Parts: sequence; C-alpha cells; structure tokens
Amino acid sequence: MVLGDNEVSQSVQASTGDRRVQVRRAALAGSIGTTIEWYDFFLYNTAAALVFPHLFFPSSSGYAGVMQSFATYAVGFAARPVGAAIFGHWGDRLGRKATLIVTLLLMGLSSAVVGVLPGTASIGFAAPLILVLLRLIQGIAIGGEWSGSVLLAMEWGDQRRRGLLASFAQIGVPVGLVLGTGGMTLLSATLSKEDFDSWGWRIPFLLSLVLVVIGLVIRLRILETPMFAAVVANKKTSKAPVKDAVRHHWREILLSAGLRFSEQMPFYLFTSFVLVYVVERPEFSKTFVLNAVLVGALAELVLIPVFSQLSDRIGRKRVYLTGAVLTALIAFPYFTVLSHGGHALIFIAVIVSLVAHAMQYGPQAALIGESFPTHLRYGGAGLGYQLASVFAGGPAPLLATWLLHLTGTPYSVSIYIVLSAVITILCVIALPDRSKANIDDVSVYARR
Repeated sequence: MVLGDNEVSQSVQASTGDRRVQVRRAALAGSIGTTIEWYDFFLYNTAAALVFPHLFFPSSSGYAGVMQSFATYAVGFAARPVGAAIFGHWGDRLGRKATLIVTLLLMGLSSAVVGVLPGTASIGFAAPLILVLLRLIQGIAIGGEWSGSVLLAMEWGDQRRRGLLASFAQIGVPVGLVLGTGGMTLLSATLSKEDFDSWGWRIPFLLSLVLVVIGLVIRLRILETPMFAAVVANKKTSKAPVKDAVRHHWREILLSAGLRFSEQMPFYLFTSFVLVYVVERPEFSKTFVLNAVLVGALAELVLIPVFSQLSDRIGRKRVYLTGAVLTALIAFPYFTVLSHGGHALIFIAVIVSLVAHAMQYGPQAALIGESFPTHLRYGGAGLGYQLASVFAGGPAPLLATWLLHLTGTPYSVSIYIVLSAVITILCVIALPDRSKANIDDVSVYARR
C-alpha cells in the first residue's frame, strides 16, 4: 500500500481523459467512504439517545442514563484528534489512498462489533467498557478519514472548483445521516418497542460490513492525487509532517478548529440532542423527530454542493460567515418552537437549522484544506478539523443536557449556540482567504 514509483508516474503524467476519470472516481470514493463512516457514526448517535441508556446503564435514573450515554458518545470525539495525528502522519508520508483504506476498515469493523455487543444485563460492567473502547476506535478512524477524503477530490480536480469538489466528501454526512437515521426510523416504526430495543437496533450496525466492502472496491480503483504524487516525485515529503504542521502552521490549525464551532456544536444538538428534548413532550414520538431530521438531511444533500459552488464564485469566507450569523439568529427561536410549537413548526425548525449548517459545512472542506501546503495538508487540515471535536462537537449533547437540567430553560442552550457562533465569526475573519490562490505553490503559505 506504499506509494510506488509507477503510481507516482501515473498520477503526475495522467492525460486529460485519465484525469477526468480519476476526478470522478476520487469524488465518488470520498463521498461513499465518508457516507459509510458517518452512517456508522450516526447509528451510534441515534442509539445513544434512544437505546443505550437502558441497555448499558439500566440502574441509572433517566437523566443520569442519558448523561452516561452521551458521555460515551463524547469519548469518540476526544479520540478524533489522536486519529488525525496518527493518520495525518501516514497520509502525508505514504499517501492519501493507502491511509483511507485503513480508516474505512477500522470504522466498519468496530461498528459491526457494536451490533453484536451484549448489554449490561448479560455481561455486567464489561458491556459499557467495551462500548467505550469501540467508540474510541470509531473516533480514531473518523479522525483520520475526513482530511483524506476531502483531499482525494480536491487535489485531483480543477482548482477553480475546489469548493465544489472538496464538498463531495462533506455530502457523505447527510447521506450517512439519511441512511443511519432512516434505518433506525424504519425499524422503530415497524417493530414493537420491545423488539426494537432488544434486537432491531442491531441490524443497521451489522449492515456496516456490506457497506465496507463497497467502499473498499471503490477506493482500491483510484490513483494517488497528482499534487501529493508530485511531492513524492520531488522528494519533498516531510519526515515528521504532523510535527512540522504544528510548528509552522499552528495558527491555521487553531483558526480551523475555531471556525467549526458554530457548524459542529449546534449540528449535534440539531441531530442528536433534539431526539431527547422533543420526545419529553408526550404528543411527540421519536419517529416524528427522526423523520424531521431525515428530511433536513435530504435538504443538506442538495444544499451542500450548492453553497460550495457558490463559495468558488464569491469566496469561501462570505458564504461561511453568512451561515454562522444565521446560526446565531435562529438559536432562540429554535428552542421556542421546540418547546411550544406544533408538529409543522417543529418540522420546519429542524430543517432550517440544517440549512444554516449546510452553508458552513459545504465550503468548510476547501476553506480548511487550502490553508495548508500539500506536503503537510493531510495532517494540518485533519488536526484543525478534529481539534474542534474535543471542545465543540463531543461535549455538545452532554453540556446541553446539563444546562437544561441546571437552569430548567432551553434558552441556556441558545446562549451556548450564540457563543459558538461568535467564536466562529472571529476565527473566519482572522483566517486568510485562499479561495482563488494556487495551493500547489508553497510560496502562498509564506508568512507576510
């Protein structure tokens, strides 16, 4: 799986026709790979809200069980920067393709094991411990997956369309959400509560193995990106790429993490915490909320490439800042609707929340990826992207549950969302806009 001289030559010297084929394959490999990874990840998210509290923490109160379940959820986020560092090193040493095959296998196999894991009633305290371990493995795999999937398409394609091409990996998130949440919705709607809680929720996890095979077939058919192949051909790879990225581009890493706050933190509230919050009202079922999230994900599937292509035309930062401002503006109305609105208003609120997310998540891949030079891009972009998971995405459902319990009002969570948007706006303003720059030119990254 090490990048050989033949593949380097093929990538660098690819004809126009060959390049078009590889661009299509790279875009497909990026989107399908992240679809599989995020399918697994969202399965866990949904199960953490609906099944895991009583399956793995049966002796806890309702509040404590949800907190413990979301704590195991947060563990996966804490592991992401570790995965970004591990796979960032090999992605900038051996290549994007080889690294992505390993991350795919790790994620799929760990998810399949979750699907056969007995509950606490069967194996006692070992059950939640194994669950945490599997969540760690998932987090490490996700940590290494994102930047490689983004770079696969971004470094193969037309640099005037970086935003659009990089967003194909981002599309994997709403598709994974549709498949994962849709699968859970279908099963919860067709099975009795007893059957769903005992064995029905396991079926989507086991299907991960089928999806992994599909992803492997696609990824094995692509060549290494010409940008990275040129780095290898010119012997410009770094011996310690992650260390060099931190030393020379620490500012971009921190700003990349900060700009994700209003995208990532609210997203996990909009897709996970909402499942717990809305069903507290007796007139709303978990199936209704899952359906609303499902429709919002389908809207994102269309809007992510639309906003990404727009960022190629008017600049990444303009589109991104608009999404961050919109997130802040809806923070209070969102929880007002969830607390007092009817079915139609809640459905609309969930969809609008994911539109604001799409405005940021689409252009985000290129915005972060083009902030680092090619020989340090896998590690630098991965660290910046995944570092936010520790402070923004991972703790979000946990802190939201705690804030609601502490204050008794959902508007404390609204303040939390507004603060995340402020952090994002400041970081986006501070990050250089390289939407139109030649990112194959190392001088673009020279300090001024």
